Amino acid sequence: MKKFFHLMISITLLFANCTFVFADDSTEAVIFFKKYVNAANSYSSTILNMYSPNAKIIRQVIKPDGELVNIETDTKTYLKQLKIGETTAKLRQYKNTYTNITSAKVKNGYKISALRQPSGEKYRLQSYMIVQKQPNGEWKIVEELMQTKVQTFLKYAKR
Repeated sequence: MKKFFHLMISITLLFANCTFVFADDSTEAVIFFKKYVNAANSYSSTILNMYSPNAKIIRQVIKPDGELVNIETDTKTYLKQLKIGETTAKLRQYKNTYTNITSAKVKNGYKISALRQPSGEKYRLQSYMIVQKQPNGEWKIVEELMQTKVQTFLKYAKR
């Protein structure tokens, strides 16, 4: 009976330890997301290093009729566009506020989902990013989707 009791305690401790590891990575992923938000809202150049070189970047345009159009781009193009738009964003003091932040384990990392509210707007838009812990311990964005009502993105849509 004692052996069975010790075995059960050992198994319980093993599962508890696995749960803490899972929770730690999930927490780290959310902390990374919050660092991303701070870097983006302060126009920090550190944001450029937060993306994986081959990240999948998606802008989901909400057309006036409600239709959703996905525009995909590569990391290099996206980061170039960020730099171009930075001056205008700074002048307008553009920032995003994120609410309803959740983290879920997915096959290639952690999916951080949130509602994004652009400065000066009353509406909130869906967004998510999949972040992945690298072998060196750094976190990188490997996929990102943000909804937008900005119709000029449609010119980049492949038809």
